Amino acid sequence: MTTTVLVAGATGDLGSRIARELLQHDVQLRVLTRPGNSTAADHFSDDPRVEIVTADYADHDALVAAASGADVVVSAVSGTRPVIVDAQRALLAAAVAAGVPRFIPSDYSADYRRLTPGTNRNLELRREFAADLDAAPIQATSVLNGVFTELLAGQAPMILRDRKRVLYWSSADQVLDVTTKDDTARTVALVALDADAPRVVEVAGDRVTARQVAELATELSGKTFTLQWAGTTGTLSAMAAVGRRLSRDPEDTFPAWQGMQYFVSMFSGEAELHHVDNDRYGPHPWTSGRDILQPWLAGSQA
Repeated sequence: MTTTVLVAGATGDLGSRIARELLQHDVQLRVLTRPGNSTAADHFSDDPRVEIVTADYADHDALVAAASGADVVVSAVSGTRPVIVDAQRALLAAAVAAGVPRFIPSDYSADYRRLTPGTNRNLELRREFAADLDAAPIQATSVLNGVFTELLAGQAPMILRDRKRVLYWSSADQVLDVTTKDDTARTVALVALDADAPRVVEVAGDRVTARQVAELATELSGKTFTLQWAGTTGTLSAMAAVGRRLSRDPEDTFPAWQGMQYFVSMFSGEAELHHVDNDRYGPHPWTSGRDILQPWLAGSQA
């Protein structure tokens, strides 16, 4: 039986990967796009299994029409409060009004449920929306995957490739959950097709510590990477709070203090996954930290 899946954010980085994975299965993919945006047509117009529907998130009736007949709504939108809370609330209200049975929110993150208030803006926005989702008359499943493994390769300043250092806060032995975008997208697609999916599905393509990352970087590069203590997570959290107060960046951006907050969540252990089930949908190859770091670290030998 063909499953109709409405995907919001299908032209984004993760959303396009989710759409690609869904199209590996027997689905009718419905892509939600805003009026006047031609990106979805550029991506999907040649595939007869893809229907492009248009609606503004402020237009409830148009959103309801877009969601009508769908078996599941998958949100892959990305942003801060105007998107993660406001736009998703509108999408959720439309899904409920249209009688859609299931909703997958745009979480795709570490576990935000036990965070200390005020320590991670982006994850707390997901927790705020999760409260709305839990109160709605719809079956929901959140996919929690830790952080994207790709961030280890330079985007997150944990591995200082040129200085041969690996930074850590508080403990070099704190477990860090990492999953690539492709592995996350595959999981989301399988969850979308699973009518019996639980409220939360946790996966981790790899689980590493800063100590293990330093050892791995040394092995892969042939040069010695040493651990460097950067302080406690409490100190880092205080620095992030000060940075936020002094920041001139708008709240809808991703400033440096937000990156600090992610390191606090990771190295404090508050956002660690505790119920990882990589085999829920059968055995799959998972991309490891080694797989991501190997080509990146090759650049350190230049």
